Amino acid sequence: MQPAPLAAAEAEAEAAAAAAAATAEQPSPPSPRAPRLSQLCRPPGVPSMLQWKKTVYRSACLSVVALAALTVLQRGLTPGQFLDSSSSSLEHSKSAKPTGGVSDAIGFWKLPRKAVTPAPPARGSPAWDVTVSNCSANPNLTGQAWFQALEHHFQQFLLYRHCRYFPILINHPGKCEEDIYLLVVVKSVIAQHDRREAIRRTWGRERGPEGGRGAVRTLFLLGTASKEEERAHYQQLLAYEDRVYGDILQWDFLDSFFNLTLKEVHFLKWQDTFCPQARFIFKGDDDVYVSPDNLLEFLADRRPEEDLFVGDVLYRARPIRKKNNKYYIPGSLYSQPLYPPYAGGGGFLMAGGLARRLHRASEALELYPIDDVFLGMCLQLLHVRPVAHVGFKTFGIMRNKNSPMNKEPCFFRSMLVVHKLLPDELLHMWELVHSNLTCARRLQVL
Repeated sequence: MQPAPLAAAEAEAEAAAAAAAATAEQPSPPSPRAPRLSQLCRPPGVPSMLQWKKTVYRSACLSVVALAALTVLQRGLTPGQFLDSSSSSLEHSKSAKPTGGVSDAIGFWKLPRKAVTPAPPARGSPAWDVTVSNCSANPNLTGQAWFQALEHHFQQFLLYRHCRYFPILINHPGKCEEDIYLLVVVKSVIAQHDRREAIRRTWGRERGPEGGRGAVRTLFLLGTASKEEERAHYQQLLAYEDRVYGDILQWDFLDSFFNLTLKEVHFLKWQDTFCPQARFIFKGDDDVYVSPDNLLEFLADRRPEEDLFVGDVLYRARPIRKKNNKYYIPGSLYSQPLYPPYAGGGGFLMAGGLARRLHRASEALELYPIDDVFLGMCLQLLHVRPVAHVGFKTFGIMRNKNSPMNKEPCFFRSMLVVHKLLPDELLHMWELVHSNLTCARRLQVL
């Protein structure tokens, strides 16, 4: 049976809240007195005192349940987190406040809000070992002239880039309990539910073991809402979305462009902790078209032990020095003339064993504000060269965005990854590619 939509779940919670309010507003019945003669001679159908007490008791119980549902909705908690909350977790929340440079840290990494304490893991099972966001600014930089000359957002990045790991808010440690052949991981933002829904209906659909091959599982990687006015509403919706689908990983840092590198290192740590046996990993954005069948065909003769890292690779790319460019990097942050080879972050494929090595390599490097380049730096440290593949088109099938080839389903049918498609475009292209499509010939890209 298909899960109920999130809107229905939210409406149900609102109805429960309304019922609770109506029950609370009803006046209390007067204390029972000695029965009158008219009561002793009560006609059939009039409730007795025992029945009346049962009715009151039932109403009180329903009120408690409804108020609990309202509390869960208002606080954005999952039911497990609501039941596990206690005075001890409140004390833990108070002790988790950063010390030193608090206002700057909160403004850059996270917004002020009541902490959510994850439920403790079962004894003997792997656990996310970061439970406190205690990040203060690096005071050694502020007095240096080169630092003072930087733009404000670069200053903020450098002041807090030593803060590498944050608490996990939504986790699924049992996602990889079975044999995982391909783990599909998608970078997303809390407000872009429509993109995640389109992916679940198309290339992100999970598959069970088949023909001696392990399962294909999907996860979405998120931080928290970057705008405070969006946070409460979207966090509530995200909690319900995860209850329906069970495919969200969320950490307690703000979703921003510079924090994409944080998302990268958090996933590498999560995979090494909770999913080390995954044979292959596909990692991409939430605005790409992916052909799972072509990915699986490509992997058919690959081994998880090899240093496989394949995608739309950029060789000899230069740092961008124009300040009005999204990818601008000042020379004081990176002085080399060329970047190491790296794959465009729209989508790439890697072996599970290499992903674990990348986790260890990432901890030996300082964070870099462009996540694609940072991963290239990690590969360089491991002496692994990423491999370019013509089936990965992270800049569109044709670099010219107006080219009709970018809308041609016969080309999409032969690709592994194509960027960029919005949800409606993805659903439409998926339907075309999987319809009774007649093409002059099939491109040989695998």
